[in-house]
Amino acid sequence: MRTKILIPVAAVLMLLAACKGKGNSGADYEFIKNSKSSASADSTSKSDTIKVAQKLVKTADINFKVKNVQQCGEDIAALVAGYKGMVMHHRVQSVAGASRDIHVSNDSIMRISDFNTNGEMVVRLPSASLEEFMTKVSHLGVYVNRSQMDIDDRSLDYLSEQLKLKDRLELVAQQKAGKIRIKNPADVLLLKDDMVDQKIQNLRTDEAVRYSVVNLSFYQTDNVVKEIIPNDDPSAYNIPFFQRLALSLVSGWSIFVDLFMGLMNLWVFILCGLGIWWAIASYKRRSGTSEVPVS
Repeated sequence: MRTKILIPVAAVLMLLAACKGKGNSGADYEFIKNSKSSASADSTSKSDTIKVAQKLVKTADINFKVKNVQQCGEDIAALVAGYKGMVMHHRVQSVAGASRDIHVSNDSIMRISDFNTNGEMVVRLPSASLEEFMTKVSHLGVYVNRSQMDIDDRSLDYLSEQLKLKDRLELVAQQKAGKIRIKNPADVLLLKDDMVDQKIQNLRTDEAVRYSVVNLSFYQTDNVVKEIIPNDDPSAYNIPFFQRLALSLVSGWSIFVDLFMGLMNLWVFILCGLGIWWAIASYKRRSGTSEVPVS
């Protein structure tokens, strides 16, 4: 009776062992060492810790009004250079508003235009000097519309990247030592690419911690500009009245002479016409005198 019960139990145990062996054979990483050595490696990795300093990324934004946009941009660039920073973006723009044209003379116009001038700058400077820089910049303006500073703590993100990178380095070291075999070569390349990305990400974080980025926008009161420009309407260009009258007399005489000369060129036709007219008139006179009145 006991033998009949033990046989099915042994069969079930053998089936479970076979399934477990098939599952382990399809894994991406094949461990060469025994389970005791892997357990000791896990305990060693857990005991290792990475200490990361606090990673604070500072950014700032300020909008203010100034007396002269061009001069303020030059002052900010000199201030940034004093802190050994860098101007990463600088733009000055003037937008024309309403305008009016006043005729000063026939060939000149005074144009009165309204211009709105503003500037934008993006600067990068050492984070330790950010508060002092913002204070000095605010003194350059007439008044400040908006001033903002943000601090982003990326310490945990930095630590996460460091731990991921450490795990990948240990995996590569075990693969080189023969403790782990990576079956697919493409997985090795992806693993190394991830390691490069994590290193670059941490380098960017370190750079953002050392240097802060400040966005500055400033503007000035609208300028009214007066300028004398040539009149672009050709019909407005005329000479004085008496000169125009003299030119008309001369032009009329020239037209009369041209007409007379044209008629002189037609003298043959004129002569023939006169002859025909004389003949007709003579015929009418003769016919009139030959008729005898009836009494």
